[in-house]
Amino acid sequence: MRSPLRSALVIVGLLVAGAAAADDFEATTEMFRGAVADEFFEESYGYAVFPTIGKGGVVVGGARGKGQVYAEGEHVGDTTMTQVTVGLQLGGQAYSQIIFFQDRRAFEEFTSGNFEFGAQATAVAITAGASATAGTTGTGAGASTTGGHTGKTGGNYYRGMAVFTFAKGGLMYEASIGGQKFSYKPKK
Repeated sequence: MRSPLRSALVIVGLLVAGAAAADDFEATTEMFRGAVADEFFEESYGYAVFPTIGKGGVVVGGARGKGQVYAEGEHVGDTTMTQVTVGLQLGGQAYSQIIFFQDRRAFEEFTSGNFEFGAQATAVAITAGASATAGTTGTGAGASTTGGHTGKTGGNYYRGMAVFTFAKGGLMYEASIGGQKFSYKPKK
């Protein structure tokens, strides 16, 4: 019999491997441009975009995704997100994520090398065919599939960052605790 951790890692691996060929940073950025308020793109110092993050778990879970970081409209580096979760959870899902940096300070905090969102972090979730209207209440990273409101997403930065997710597929029941960790590598 396989352990729950091993099962979770297999699920995450399959999600990420299956989605890797479809990762398109430009298309994902355009999808978010159509879903969030224009001021996030116009007024933020920069952003990190993740076309696909794969997440899975059976009691113990994990998530992983590769992204690109932009500052003042230019691609300046690459980032990898990893997450380990412990708690009541079962299933797997894939989602896209974007993190806006309100100013240079927030950008530098994220690109310092090992940035981490805490367990209390939250995100605005955007559903297919509809955009959310709620603002962010944390600096977070939940891959929730709630939302479904109409209109462009308005919202506020929390500690200089605003996070939005877009569910791509899968089914996961989760009530877990865990934070996302990001590594950063400057573009050469």
